[in-house]
Amino acid sequence: MDKLFAKFANVTARATGSPPAFLICVAMVLLWAASGPIFKFSETWQLVINTGTTIITFLMVFLIQNTQNRDGVALQTKLDELIRATTDAENEFIGIEKLTDKELEAMHAHCKERADRHMRNYQRLAAEKDARAAKRKPAKSGAKKEPSARAKAASRAKALKAGS
Repeated sequence: MDKLFAKFANVTARATGSPPAFLICVAMVLLWAASGPIFKFSETWQLVINTGTTIITFLMVFLIQNTQNRDGVALQTKLDELIRATTDAENEFIGIEKLTDKELEAMHAHCKERADRHMRNYQRLAAEKDARAAKRKPAKSGAKKEPSARAKAASRAKALKAGS
């Protein structure tokens, strides 16, 4: 039963998400609107479109949710395998989709802090590299196409101080 529904959900999601399906829906709405004068814009005429769209929307919600659930599980499984297979990765990230919002926010803050620290280290090392290059190579006068090593070092040092 599960495999049959999964196959049905995949085929239906692919078909209903296609341009021809959209054009068919637009054509149906236009036909309904054009039939308004024939039915004198009666309550029954309005009820037809309301009922039809409600039923389709109701069924599509479950279909879309099923597709999203399977896609999410597949993506998480792939990510977990990449984390597991990478020697430098932290295994604590495997299965974090099951954590509470508060726990996820704490892990996100931890990752952001590590990324910020990495960026500061990168900027510091780049500034040191530029400063060494500036000492080795004196600045030339005249028109310059790109900033000198000295200017790059000063710019990175300024960025580093601003980031601290």
